[in-house]
Amino acid sequence: MIEDIKFISKEAGSLIRNAFGTNFKIEFKTNESNLVTEVDKASEKLITGFVKKKFPSHGILAEEGGSFNKESEFLWVIDPIDGTTNFAHGLPIFSVSIGVQKNGKTIAGVVYDVMNDITYSAELGSGAFANSEKISVSKNDKLSRSVLVTGFPYNIAENPENALGKFVALTTVARGVRRLGSAAIDFCYLARGVFDGFWEVQLHPWDVCAGKLIAEEAGGLVTDFNGNQIDIYSEKFLATNGLIHNEIMEIMKKN
Repeated sequence: MIEDIKFISKEAGSLIRNAFGTNFKIEFKTNESNLVTEVDKASEKLITGFVKKKFPSHGILAEEGGSFNKESEFLWVIDPIDGTTNFAHGLPIFSVSIGVQKNGKTIAGVVYDVMNDITYSAELGSGAFANSEKISVSKNDKLSRSVLVTGFPYNIAENPENALGKFVALTTVARGVRRLGSAAIDFCYLARGVFDGFWEVQLHPWDVCAGKLIAEEAGGLVTDFNGNQIDIYSEKFLATNGLIHNEIMEIMKKN
């Protein structure tokens, strides 16, 4: 199955890459910060069409409304472009994210970094890879030497979960904090040791299904802000190399 996910991820990525920098239709979802383009929809149609043809009994949960047979034993969780705002504004940081669950547990995931042509992948219990290279999280155990990454929800003006306060607090103690605009890529950069930690609130299942598995298979730890186990439907995610996890949680408890 993983090869099928890799194949359709790259097919969708090719479609997206060809459209990058061209004129395409942009619509708003919840507000003017929450975009969807005709390329998102075309990518999703390509992926869901592939799944329905090759795995007709499988369910689908996709960002742009492509839900189908969600009670199936197998569920494909699809983000046709993770990082739509970047894509729409000509910033080449976005991905295709596809995770597959069996009876509610993620068993395979692929994040295709479109503009860098890197396929991040993982199967449950088999490690994580960037193309054919096995990857692992960093071994840094000091928050003061860490580079972290985060993202903000579309309703950041309401400051949910004191997202701005946490950002300020961690910025003052870490070596650096970045915001790339694609949660799926954030998970993968954590998995390959580029970042030491990643946190975000109000994510959706399609944002995290593949990336969470890749990070965990690379040796990372993914919990909520209190260290509790989570699933793809949770709304608070803290992912680290495991070595700075408790230190970040202590700061989050205070902010």
